[in-house]
Amino acid sequence: MEACLSNFSPSHAEAGLALGGGVKDEESYGMGSSGVNSFALPASDPARFLSAYTDVDSTNPQARIKLNHGTTTLAFRFKGGIIVAVDSRATAGSYIASGTVKKVIEINPYLLGTMAGGAADCQYWETYLGIQCRLHELRNKERISVAAASKYLSNLVYGYKGMGLSMGTMICGWDKTGPALFYVDSEGSRLKGDVFSVGSGSTFAYGVLDQLYRWDLEDDEAQELGRRSIYAAAHRDAYSGNSINLYHVRENGWEFIANYDATKLHYDGPGDVPGAPGGGYGWAVRTDGLSSELKPTAEQEQAGDVAGHAGSRATEQPLEAQIRPGQA
Repeated sequence: MEACLSNFSPSHAEAGLALGGGVKDEESYGMGSSGVNSFALPASDPARFLSAYTDVDSTNPQARIKLNHGTTTLAFRFKGGIIVAVDSRATAGSYIASGTVKKVIEINPYLLGTMAGGAADCQYWETYLGIQCRLHELRNKERISVAAASKYLSNLVYGYKGMGLSMGTMICGWDKTGPALFYVDSEGSRLKGDVFSVGSGSTFAYGVLDQLYRWDLEDDEAQELGRRSIYAAAHRDAYSGNSINLYHVRENGWEFIANYDATKLHYDGPGDVPGAPGGGYGWAVRTDGLSSELKPTAEQEQAGDVAGHAGSRATEQPLEAQIRPGQA
């Protein structure tokens, strides 16, 4: 630690200049009378420290400090538009830095962008994209298409490839071609698709999406699918959670549906909202009152089996007889 501190500590002369005095001011600067550096006021260059000791610099993969990133965002197209759902947790390694991050960036009234990767990168470049979209409207007297907006962002970040940007975003909107959805990342990739999920919890979200997604979903069903998908990631992924923000992009623009607490969804569900079946999303809630104990068949009851022997007789049935439709 002493060696690390000495690398980033100013010299005696620098300390004196910083205070406008001489060596006599060393103690007030954070140096003891013996001239040994103390921890009172370590003077360091943050960029130099991060580059040397953390993995924020892509040229130093052997860094000892790993700053892991995690999130869950998703978007999917269907006949009624586009559903966009995200969690609200920001992490720095194993530390939860914030639980109220707004990971949907409102580019303009018809375009939304999602945030995954570095929060600063996504916020800055998608805000800059909003400026360029407005300039396009002023120049051409019409809204920019979703394809053009995503292409502009892709070209923009490609110019910084290999410089440490961390961004995986979805550009969602409605233009003259209808609802459109593109995935763009900091490596310059740009993909058009119907279903995307980005982040450390995306594998859990995809598990729900792959099972229940279809094109002809009703609006209420699509919103419920978005809630359940992000809930699944918030429940299983340590880097996702806190709350869920849900948006719906329609022909007349995007609409913010609601913010849902992930813990409340687990136990109580979203409440009395269209499309929700009622009850919590957690498996313990959904299986409450159900049992794997086999019941005696009607033939056994008619044969006069008493209650004490019914359970044992039921377990002696062949496997085919024990499996009944509707019990799974």
